[in-house]
Amino acid sequence: MTQQINVDQLNQAKANVTLTQNLLNQAIEKSSSDPTLAKEAIKQAANEIAQAQTAVSQAQSPIMFQESE
Repeated sequence: MTQQINVDQLNQAKANVTLTQNLLNQAIEKSSSDPTLAKEAIKQAANEIAQAQTAVSQAQSPIMFQESE
């Protein structure tokens, strides 16, 4: 039986990546004027990247399991 890709998880990862881009843009813009805000944006961006990786792994896991059978 063919396992379907979980599109919801991929859409979640996509949203995390989009938010990461916005946060990194904010960090770049604020790097000179407000280093504290820039640091916080970078921390949040790192968290969003981790969440995106988790969502992609969860979407990929059933497919990889199926290939190993």
